[in-house]
Amino acid sequence: MTAPASVPLDFGRRSPALELMDTEECGVAEFEACLVDLAKVNRVTNAYRPTFLWLDRLVRDRRPTEPLRIVDCGSGYGDMLRKIDRWAVRRGIAVELTGIDLNPWSRAAALKATAPDWPIRWITTDLFEYRPDQPVDIVISSLFTHHLTDDQVVRFVRWMETTSRVGWFVNDLHRHPLPYHVFRLWSKLAGWHRFVQNDGPISITRAFVAADWRRLLARAEVPADAADVAWHVPFRLCVGRRK
Repeated sequence: MTAPASVPLDFGRRSPALELMDTEECGVAEFEACLVDLAKVNRVTNAYRPTFLWLDRLVRDRRPTEPLRIVDCGSGYGDMLRKIDRWAVRRGIAVELTGIDLNPWSRAAALKATAPDWPIRWITTDLFEYRPDQPVDIVISSLFTHHLTDDQVVRFVRWMETTSRVGWFVNDLHRHPLPYHVFRLWSKLAGWHRFVQNDGPISITRAFVAADWRRLLARAEVPADAADVAWHVPFRLCVGRRK
């Protein structure tokens, strides 16, 4: 399936089309199956790489002497935080990891996929209502901001600015017709979950170009030289802020 006929396909601006993950009620088993397939997409597209490039630079320039507290917003299946845990072990860095997601099925799926002794907490809440027990060093998100409206993105950036002590990183998609058409065909051939087949192309139409991010950062009152907007293969557009 593609974007609804009532919403013309226009890569010149962000689409208002809604994704099934955000609108259709389903059981935990179906939602987990969708998250598992999304994790497969992340693996085969090396979607984690931009976040780790940013983290590597951060700890190289500022080696933490205390546990690094990282919050992942819209944590979903939890695959990003599990990879961050392994990244930290390899580098001898202590971390305290928290995943926040509004959907309770995300927490259930993440708990099922995570060893109980890993330093990761999964919380079901609206992130704007989240009150951390201890100061947060880093806020990250992956494939989260395209689910938000422009006004919500601005609010989220301001929230990250006030919540993070060290910095924040947004890993998301670049709005472009090439990944849109490639993913439509690829997801069908791969037989991925129907949510993934439907929502993947819509996610790309809801995503960003660099000018979008510069405009939204300005609205959030983040100085132009304070955050980096960078493109990564394959068609990832990420925003990083180090304080």
